[in-house]
Amino acid sequence: MNREFIEAMEQLEKEKHISKDVLLETIESALVSAYKKNYGTAQNVRVVIDPDDGEIAVLMRKDIVAEEDIEDDMIQMSLEEAHEIDPRYEIGDAIEFAVTPRDFGRIAAQTAKQVVVQRIREAERGMVYDDFITRQGEIVTGTVQRKSGETMFINIGRAEGILSANEQVPGEHFKVHQRLKVYIMDVKKTTKGPQVFLSRSHPGLVKMLFELEVPEIQDGTVEIRGIAREAGSRTKMAVYSEDENVDPVGACVGTRGSRVQSVVDELNGEKIDIIFWSDSPEELIANVLSPATVEEVIIEDEEEKTATAIVPDYQLSLAIGKQGQNVRLAAKVSGWKIDIMSHTQYEEALAAAEAEYEEDLEEAGYDEEFPQEESPEVPAADYEEELTEEEPTEISEDEESEAPDEEPEDIAEPAEEEAEDAAEPEEPGDAEDAAAVEEPDEEVGETVEQKEE
Repeated sequence: MNREFIEAMEQLEKEKHISKDVLLETIESALVSAYKKNYGTAQNVRVVIDPDDGEIAVLMRKDIVAEEDIEDDMIQMSLEEAHEIDPRYEIGDAIEFAVTPRDFGRIAAQTAKQVVVQRIREAERGMVYDDFITRQGEIVTGTVQRKSGETMFINIGRAEGILSANEQVPGEHFKVHQRLKVYIMDVKKTTKGPQVFLSRSHPGLVKMLFELEVPEIQDGTVEIRGIAREAGSRTKMAVYSEDENVDPVGACVGTRGSRVQSVVDELNGEKIDIIFWSDSPEELIANVLSPATVEEVIIEDEEEKTATAIVPDYQLSLAIGKQGQNVRLAAKVSGWKIDIMSHTQYEEALAAAEAEYEEDLEEAGYDEEFPQEESPEVPAADYEEELTEEEPTEISEDEESEAPDEEPEDIAEPAEEEAEDAAEPEEPGDAEDAAAVEEPDEEVGETVEQKEE
């Protein structure tokens, strides 16, 4: 019978993945409780189970004291009684002896059953929690076990996962016993055991599917820098590789699109845009707005991460996307707030800004587009002082007497000579010469001839 007991422990270890030592320890504590319940709670006993043959022994422990110091004979023993067992005992020692009753097997089976079952359940729950908490953020393959309203319960092996309606993809419908891949979003420990929350709409599902399909992502050659998803409609994923010889986009697409097509099939036809990640904000924003063509990217504020993208007029709707989906996903992937403007709108905005600037200049009193700086006004008093210091206007009599006599005479001589020449009559010869030099005209010549006659 005891050998069958050990075989049952080994079978539980294989099925429930619970250590045999843990099970034996649990059963020993349960048997101690059963013994105290039936034979007195004051007894100091312990139960030992042989892991090889399954023999069960109940050992009582008593402390050896002097006879006059005995207070409780259930846990204490006099030195004389101890010497009857072994004369080597002394005061202060402890003695253990077997007290296993004959019908203890039946009592133990009835009392320990519930404790053992409960302990096995707790150990199993703890192991399930420890297993799935380390797998958080991974994908597993499960089977639809049952449905409760819109919530589906997925069998994922040792646990039952919960796929709520909010984490399901619109348009997807699964039947009971149908297999599907799910993303482990969260694991919580509750009184009813660990609860594993699953998702089909999380962006991590797409990321993990690409890791399964693309070996370059698994070994780290290609990195997924950003991913944004609107489940059931479109996903944008930015990839990057430090190896110049590796094309990250081509690695994810695969030969003739085989790799990306496998992911699309698992997601029931969801569109996936794979773009190249760049550390340059202008290039990154132009890439994430694919499939639209971007003419220019203007960075408004680097700290706030705001930018404006200029696109051709005929691609404005393509850049924005249906109900703003394309620009919304682009903003999530890049981390920038993106404003989309067509080429015409941008030119109109520039013209309006220029007109407003000119109006401000006119209101401020400046000349047209190029205002000239006005010369600083000099007070009249300061200006007169400067003139006074540089050019004195009055000269005193003393200064005139002290001035040299030669310079005034030289200056006055030409004026006196001119006056004398004007007063004296000119000689005929002199007049002829002067007239011939100054005015060689015919009229002048006739006048000279008349005078000679």
